[in-house]
Amino acid sequence: MKLATWNVNSLKVRLPQVLDWLAANPVDALCLQELKLDQDKFPLQAFTDIGYHADWAGQKTYNGVAILSKVAGTEIVKNIPGFEDHQQRVIATTLPYGESTIRVISAYCPNGQSLDSDKYQYKLGWYAAFKAWLAEEIKQHERVAVLGDYNVAPADEDVHDPAKWVGQVLVSEPEREAFRELINLGLTDSFRLFEQAPKSFSWWDYRMNGFKRNAGVRIDHVLLSKVLVPHCTACIIDKAPRANEQPSDHTPVVATLV
Repeated sequence: MKLATWNVNSLKVRLPQVLDWLAANPVDALCLQELKLDQDKFPLQAFTDIGYHADWAGQKTYNGVAILSKVAGTEIVKNIPGFEDHQQRVIATTLPYGESTIRVISAYCPNGQSLDSDKYQYKLGWYAAFKAWLAEEIKQHERVAVLGDYNVAPADEDVHDPAKWVGQVLVSEPEREAFRELINLGLTDSFRLFEQAPKSFSWWDYRMNGFKRNAGVRIDHVLLSKVLVPHCTACIIDKAPRANEQPSDHTPVVATLV
């Protein structure tokens, strides 16, 4: 089973790229973030035509998440239950996995803007609510995969130049602690299960030739519950789509489970 995550930074703009990528990489489930589409504008037929089911939570201009899957999911949940939030950031589904099932969650965690911003406080509050809900999900579903744009680079090795990022969002200690608290629920960063090349990133700024200079950060992650870790045989960052014409500033991350 292959699971992937990709912040597409506007599905309307990037739809042809997503379709091309799925044709070349027919993963079992693809979690998308930053759809930037109203609920009724989601291009369902385009995915149906290539054999994928879709569940999504749309939002005009900002946010929006989806899960594309070869098999229709069940037990769909949108947003964090009990957490009042108009921003569409979470969707979950249950998919077949061998003779059992796997709970797949697509998450678009807040950016935070700056350390002195109200959006930073919202981010930390959102993470606390997300952690509490994930704890319940893990109790109910032994096999859980949480994929998405976490907007946190967990360690300095996940940042192209840590000194230049001091005092910025994505790397602050409260954000990293919030990420570690997710890990402490019994989740594992699947990318770090394997030896990886140094300077491996999933996001590069459009400005200052960020991608060409590999001046990026690793903020897109696939977290797996304990039961799934022995079944994970690979996790890779596919940099190819970032070189497309008019690309997303993120690129896919793909985990393989057997």
